[in-house]
Amino acid sequence: MPHSTPHAQRIQRLSAFMAWTCLMAAVALPLAVSAYWLLADTAELAALGHLRADAVQGRLLGWQRLAGALCTLVPAGLACLGLWHAHRCFRGFTQGEVFTAGAVLRLRRFAACMGGSALTAIVVGPVLSVLLTWGNAPGTRHLALGVGSDHLFALLFAGMVWLMAAVIGQGQALADENASFV
Repeated sequence: MPHSTPHAQRIQRLSAFMAWTCLMAAVALPLAVSAYWLLADTAELAALGHLRADAVQGRLLGWQRLAGALCTLVPAGLACLGLWHAHRCFRGFTQGEVFTAGAVLRLRRFAACMGGSALTAIVVGPVLSVLLTWGNAPGTRHLALGVGSDHLFALLFAGMVWLMAAVIGQGQALADENASFV
């Protein structure tokens, strides 16, 4: 942008920082989830399945930790994909692609992935409760359901970003229509 204003340059710098941050988060998230399942104690893992700390009897077996990690990586993977789309959107902002169809598409994909991540996290919780208590004695296994405020907030956030992208897309379509009259 040869004649960019200080404000536009600041947006470009912040967009470059956000693009880098989203990319690093997308790389770090699956590594952190995997490390958590490898290192966390049983009581901490029980909380992921909406269970009391003492609901898991005995020691978790390796296959339970692996299966739990794989289940948890589903919503994390969707979040990583969303972060990738956000990365691409911010990279576009650094190049002046702000009110474009590409920016709108990437914002919508980000919102869809983050909403999908929240929804799958809701489903993963009960799966984890069964998985973590699989080795318990009969009659002490659990199926726990739970929807937390973090899930609801993530769905609200995804819906807001989706709507903002739709508004930007509508504005871009109107601008293109007006430009065609000239």
